Amino acid sequence: MSIMPGAMLGLLGGGQLGRMFTMAAQSMGYRVTVVDPSDRSPSTGIADRHLRTDYLDSDTLRELASTCAGVTTEFENVPAESLRILAERCVVSPAANSVAVAQNRILEKNFLAANGFGVAPYAVIQNSQNSNNSHNLNGALSHKQPELFPGLFPGILKISRFGYDGKGQTRVNNSIELDRAFTGMKREPCVLEKQLPLESEVSVIVSRGFDGEVTTFPVSENQHRNGILDVSIIPARASPAIIQNAREIAIRIAEKLDYRGVLCVEFFVLANGRLLVNEIAPRPHNSGHYSIDACVTSQFEQQVRVLCGLPLGSTAMHGAAVMVNLLGDLWQKGEPKWEQVLRHPYVKLHLYGKLDARPGRKMGHYTVLAETVEAALQLALEIKQSLEQQLLEHRAPVN
Repeated sequence: MSIMPGAMLGLLGGGQLGRMFTMAAQSMGYRVTVVDPSDRSPSTGIADRHLRTDYLDSDTLRELASTCAGVTTEFENVPAESLRILAERCVVSPAANSVAVAQNRILEKNFLAANGFGVAPYAVIQNSQNSNNSHNLNGALSHKQPELFPGLFPGILKISRFGYDGKGQTRVNNSIELDRAFTGMKREPCVLEKQLPLESEVSVIVSRGFDGEVTTFPVSENQHRNGILDVSIIPARASPAIIQNAREIAIRIAEKLDYRGVLCVEFFVLANGRLLVNEIAPRPHNSGHYSIDACVTSQFEQQVRVLCGLPLGSTAMHGAAVMVNLLGDLWQKGEPKWEQVLRHPYVKLHLYGKLDARPGRKMGHYTVLAETVEAALQLALEIKQSLEQQLLEHRAPVN
């Protein structure tokens, strides 16, 4: 049974992804209740209701289940237990079991490897009392046994929970650096992943409904800076074989997870064209923001459609697109001069309503639309350079 416009939808999390979901839902005639412990998050100012509590607050969960026809989440670190409790009384997308795998790098890596999906060589790093040696390095290993990590250096140590945008990650070149980094992460469970020479990085946004209907958005080519997504180029400049393979793998992952919702699968592309799964995110993704302006259906409208049991919308593009993230660094000398963006008629500016602009914090993005990738990328980089040039001019000494 479908949830029709006019109903109240629940959202766990008040960040920018929640803001964009709320806007999509409201444009379709739905109302939205946001649960978020902060009173200054991007979603709360535009939502119909805001419950300012913890995600596991029992009274909040009861109220959400009794007033909302369906509930979704905008970030993967919401407690899976909250989703389990809510699912007893209302529609929930995605399910707790799917989120539990995707929000924990150890469970995620083991799930991918166990189901035959290619991943970079890795080992699980835990305290020695929890160790359980594995011959293929994919079991839980003690940090005190560096000889069990041949071939994994240089590597990247990633904390298993609550890491994002380069946070909770450290490059390590040997066992001494590994032990130091593990200590710096308070010896929380981690994954040590071999650092590989990459040709590029791509991602696929896949949507899967409760009836099994599945669609993918055009594959995005992603460039990162300091561990944070910087530029996304769509469609990705990759061979048709790589594009098709990425789509097929993303769909198979969604099916293996029995996933219902919008899911992002990030890939490493090696020089020989092989694809390795980097991470999966059980929600819309930064690399899919271009879909708001460049596709018939955005990833956020698709999230609403899945939650409400509606047919999935077309993911066809109007043309090529390039999305550029706007980080808090640009606000160091005050509000950026947005005329550098807005004077271009085929450029769309999105600001998230965050009050505190901190270095590395995602404050917004802009998307350049064009007939070709080359034209979109050229203009996107010109705008990016002009915005960054403003900071250099501010810093210039006065004679």
